[in-house]
Amino acid sequence: MSRDGDARGLEAEAAAAAEAARELREAAAALVATRAAEEDALRRRAVALDADVRRLQGSLPALDPSAVDKIEEELERARVAITDSDVASFLPSKRNGKFLKMFLGPVNVRVARKEDKLKIKDEYNNYRDRTAYKFLLFPSILLLLRWWIWDGCLPAWAVQIYQAWLLFLYTSFALRENVLIANGSDIRPWWIYHHYLAMVMALISLTWEIKGQPDCSSKQRGVQLFLRWAIMQGIAMHLQNRYQRQRLRTRIALGKAKRMDVVAGETAGVEGQLLLLYPVLFILQGFEAYVGVLLLQTALNGLASEWQVVVCGILLVVMAVGNFVNTVETLILKLRFKAKMKKAKGRQDRPHQN
Repeated sequence: MSRDGDARGLEAEAAAAAEAARELREAAAALVATRAAEEDALRRRAVALDADVRRLQGSLPALDPSAVDKIEEELERARVAITDSDVASFLPSKRNGKFLKMFLGPVNVRVARKEDKLKIKDEYNNYRDRTAYKFLLFPSILLLLRWWIWDGCLPAWAVQIYQAWLLFLYTSFALRENVLIANGSDIRPWWIYHHYLAMVMALISLTWEIKGQPDCSSKQRGVQLFLRWAIMQGIAMHLQNRYQRQRLRTRIALGKAKRMDVVAGETAGVEGQLLLLYPVLFILQGFEAYVGVLLLQTALNGLASEWQVVVCGILLVVMAVGNFVNTVETLILKLRFKAKMKKAKGRQDRPHQN
């Protein structure tokens, strides 16, 4: 009897659990349907408002320039409020680029929660900081060991390890930046292409035969200059990371930038810092072009006639020219923005003077 009673009790509990599971399933389905309807309504509102803001921004050129500034500022704040909040998750998502598809396949890398997006951005910024130290450390160690231990001649394996690290570094940069773009970050296209070119150069340099004695100093002159350029790149990255973050925080506070925006490339720093940052960047770009030209000269003179030397030289020159053009464009935009702000401030002060 006790066994029959236990069986009937377990049967009743199992039936109750099944009924509770059914009710819970129906409640969950109803909640999902309700949320889907609410999300669909919010999505329609977000898309309509985003279209209105874009339409109004497109109408600005037809207005009197004296009346544009305030309207443009309000529209910019509206745009940032839409794209830099949870509203952005209701806008049509960007498709993964070919680079992400090549490495990850058709995987959706867009994150729904704003907090998770900001974590991706913070990790990218921390990665840039760590990379800047490594850019200083690795080539410095190679040049010091060349002088102390390797008798002025770099071994091929040491240079190839360094180039393999560069290949990993630029690939990880490109992947992280493509993920950030998919999640709403604003990164200039040139810096993505720059990392693609740097990846190709690092991959090609892995197959480059590093020649030693005799006449090691002449044959490895391009490699030594490249390592010195890498040290300068590390210094420039430190300056950029510091100055650009300050500028970006200011722009976010003014509603001129989104919290998901990141600094990449030559974003202008605050006043006074440009006097140090831009000269360093222009010197760095000139030295990069010089190293590229030197590699081409060594190939033409027969000291190192491998095709890898020619291609790496061309890539360095192309990247230097692209960096220079992008830096000049950023500087021009900075000066135009400064003149615009000064003009707007003058118009605001004029009524007080009257």
